[in-house]
Amino acid sequence: MEAPHSPAVPATTLKIAVTSPEQMGELGRRLAKVLRPGDLVMLTGELGAGKTTLTRGLGEGLGVRGAVTSPTFVIARVHPPLGDGPALVHVDAYRLGGGLDEMEDLDLDVSLPDSVVVVEWGDGKVEDLSDDRLHLVIHRAVGDTADEGREVTLRGIGARWQDADLSVLAV
Repeated sequence: MEAPHSPAVPATTLKIAVTSPEQMGELGRRLAKVLRPGDLVMLTGELGAGKTTLTRGLGEGLGVRGAVTSPTFVIARVHPPLGDGPALVHVDAYRLGGGLDEMEDLDLDVSLPDSVVVVEWGDGKVEDLSDDRLHLVIHRAVGDTADEGREVTLRGIGARWQDADLSVLAV
C-alpha cells in the first residue's frame, strides 16, 4: 500500500460529554448522518469505554444488516446496507500486533471507498489507509467505579474534515 500523499493535519476537534450507554448509542446514530462512503473512523478508549456501543448506534443510523457486536475474535465484520447507504465494516484491531502489514491482510483499502470503516484499537495501525479520518477518543473514569460518564473527543483529520461541522453531533 502506498504511503499517504501529504501529511494529515487535524482539521476539527470537538468534545462531547456522554452520561449513559443510551447516549453513546445516540451519538453513533447522529454520527451516521455525518459519515459517507469512504470515511475511516478510528475509536480509541479503555476496555468498556463504549466503542462497540457507539458503533452499534452508528450501524443503526446507517441502516445496516446484522447485529453490531464486538468483532474481537473475528477481527472484522461487514454489515451490508439494508437500503442504498454504505456498508459498515467494523474492525477490532486489539489482537493485531503488527501495524499496517496485518491490516493489509484484511483488504480494508478495498472496502474503504464504498463503506464506512470503523476500527477499534487502530492507533498506529490504520492511519496510512487514508489521509482523511475521524478519530474518536473515549475517556472514562478508571478503577472501581459505576460512573457511566464519558468524554468523547472527536478529531477530524485531513481535507475531508476541514470544513465539517461536527457541532451537529453535540447533545
